[in-house]
Amino acid sequence: MGLRHGHGLFCGVATGPEMLIVARVLQGLSGAVMIPQGLGLIKEMFPPRELAKAFGMFGPVMTIASVGGPVLAGWLVDADYFGTGWRMIFLINLPIGVAAMLAGMRYLPEHRLSNATRLDLVGVALVSTAFLLIFPLIQGRELGWPAWTFLSMAASIAMFAVFGRYEARRARSGRDPLVTPGLFRKRAFTGGLVAGLAFFSGVMGFGLVFSLYTQAGLGFTPLEAGLTALPQALGGVLGFGLAMSGLQEKLGRGLLQIGAAVMAAGAATLALTIQLAGTGVTGWQLAPGLLLAGVGMGLIMAPFFDIVLAGVEPHESGSASGTLTAVQQLGGALGTAVLGTIFFNLLGRDWGFGASMQATVWVEVGLLVLTFALSYLLPRRARAEVPSP
Repeated sequence: MGLRHGHGLFCGVATGPEMLIVARVLQGLSGAVMIPQGLGLIKEMFPPRELAKAFGMFGPVMTIASVGGPVLAGWLVDADYFGTGWRMIFLINLPIGVAAMLAGMRYLPEHRLSNATRLDLVGVALVSTAFLLIFPLIQGRELGWPAWTFLSMAASIAMFAVFGRYEARRARSGRDPLVTPGLFRKRAFTGGLVAGLAFFSGVMGFGLVFSLYTQAGLGFTPLEAGLTALPQALGGVLGFGLAMSGLQEKLGRGLLQIGAAVMAAGAATLALTIQLAGTGVTGWQLAPGLLLAGVGMGLIMAPFFDIVLAGVEPHESGSASGTLTAVQQLGGALGTAVLGTIFFNLLGRDWGFGASMQATVWVEVGLLVLTFALSYLLPRRARAEVPSP
């Protein structure tokens, strides 16, 4: 935890883009280490009968934080405290990190396993080559898609194949793999991975494009853009509250499907609003579509992890939860790359901000339809008697 927020300091004092990129990479690596620890602590702190609700809060909190973050960021940039400008969105991590560390020392248990598994360092190195796919996807459009970007993406496929073979061989030899190979032979789990990839790509990609649209297209300040997106975060809280009121236990997989339909309806409402209002659209006009999309997002996230993990054996849940978390992050990168590329390409063809935003939103609707379809591969209900990750 301390490392992650310390890297936030390096981001805030970066003297150039190179230093900022390196600091962000280190910050991301620290976050990747923290998330599995958090999942493990939840598993140890709550009795089995309460684990479903505890893990049910994990996904919504992360997603709502990603949606609500721009509001705080916009406020900090606009306020320009001490003349720091954009740097404050990183420097704010320091007091938050100190508070979190003190709270962790006070309230979190000290827990060490006597039979802890050995870290698969080779597996970590191989899976880290995902940057061969993510970097060209993000930078390819800006650079004009040179040949090396396609070679890099092809190399990433080869490296993932090497990773799969290595993990299978490690498991056969009796050593602990980074990812349990048998997980990918389970239809429910693989379906959940693809559904999660589609869903998180749409959510994260939309967040970036919408921020660009409101600021560059509508002329909003960073704070105004953040406040405009606030109804989506509030809708997420509302959707999560509805799910926790008993709908998750009653509907199981059906709640996820209802959420996908509601979120798609909200996104479609947003696209139609932009089309009808044109360049004079206001934040208040955008609010209904965003609120409805947020409600659907909360309804999806509340049961998602529990439903997907019900398709694996209890001893596989640790590896499965880590893989799901990785897919969530990969979806964010892919969504940013794909939806951002669509948005900017359409702008480059003189579509205008409104038409480009509409097209991007309809792509998100398509991803939600895909999420809905793939949900039929998932278990009907979460495993009530067995803990999640």
